[in-house]
Amino acid sequence: MVRELTPADFVATFAGRPGTLLLDVREAWELEIARLPESLHIPMNDLPARLGELERSRDVVVLCRSGGRSLAVARYLEAQGFRSVANLTGGILAWQRDVDPALATY
Repeated sequence: MVRELTPADFVATFAGRPGTLLLDVREAWELEIARLPESLHIPMNDLPARLGELERSRDVVVLCRSGGRSLAVARYLEAQGFRSVANLTGGILAWQRDVDPALATY
């Protein structure tokens, strides 16, 4: 079962922790509007072909616009043997609302 993290939980628990990966699965045009600089961008549809770029032993927190795509990707990663996967609940919209109001929304 995929763990759910709010943006505030992520900041309190994982931000700055070595080995934690914030995986942004949005499309490139979405990153042009709002991007978290510490994230790795792999669009959702590209992930199966790029799965080898990720370490299964790392903590992975998946991010999208509102949390739907990231939840699907988090479930996929768990099915592929990733041990510590979480969904960023509410996505970049919740991040803007709860962590960084200066971040653009769309």
